[in-house]
Amino acid sequence: MRIAILSDIHANREAFEAALAAANAAGAERFVLLGDIVGYGADPEWCTEQAMAMAADGAIVLRGNHDDAVGNATVSMNATATLAIEWTRRQLGSETRAFLAGLPMKAREGDCLFVHADASAPADWNYVLDASDAGQHLGACDARVSFCGHVHKPALYCTAPAGKVTHFCPVAATPVPLLPQRRWLAVMGSVGQPRDGNPCAAFALYDTQSAELRFLRAAYDVEKAAQKIRAAGLPASLADRLFEGR
Repeated sequence: MRIAILSDIHANREAFEAALAAANAAGAERFVLLGDIVGYGADPEWCTEQAMAMAADGAIVLRGNHDDAVGNATVSMNATATLAIEWTRRQLGSETRAFLAGLPMKAREGDCLFVHADASAPADWNYVLDASDAGQHLGACDARVSFCGHVHKPALYCTAPAGKVTHFCPVAATPVPLLPQRRWLAVMGSVGQPRDGNPCAAFALYDTQSAELRFLRAAYDVEKAAQKIRAAGLPASLADRLFEGR
């Protein structure tokens, strides 16, 4: 089965639509959303309704820290993110707010674990930024392959036979065989707000039969998404950064 894994959509309708279209074109048979459906972008209600429809159709949908912050004022965020979440709360209806509040922190399916942040403490929203962080994640779970988001930069980690964790920088569209004698952690990057210098929406496709993983990108109408952010009165920096993928 080919599973499309998307994370950190951040209320960016244009990026979400482009990533879904690209995933379907690549032959995706199942979808997983790793959280942060809302926050930063101008279309939180539409993106949440899309996630709800996908969940009803069998997709795995998880809770990210921005989704959690909608109903949990104790979630710590920087000033810009806080302003965006306060605006987001006013845009969401009762049904979409309830959906976000009810999402699980993680999900296990076969030998795959899906989680928004570090699996050692999902509710603490720790970032996986390097091999040490990846080792903490891998030490907290027994899944052969796990997937997380939260960082907004694609990355891949694996355990070597001696137990050392190795970091790889994935090349878009290049299949990576996830060798069975190793354990793997794939960091998805972001659909709606990439921060690796590439403005295209980031996601991945995992083939459970061949155990191959492909990190993919989808171009989208950045100008339209940015204009909507400005028109909503959200911080201009949230629009400007989309053009540079930072």
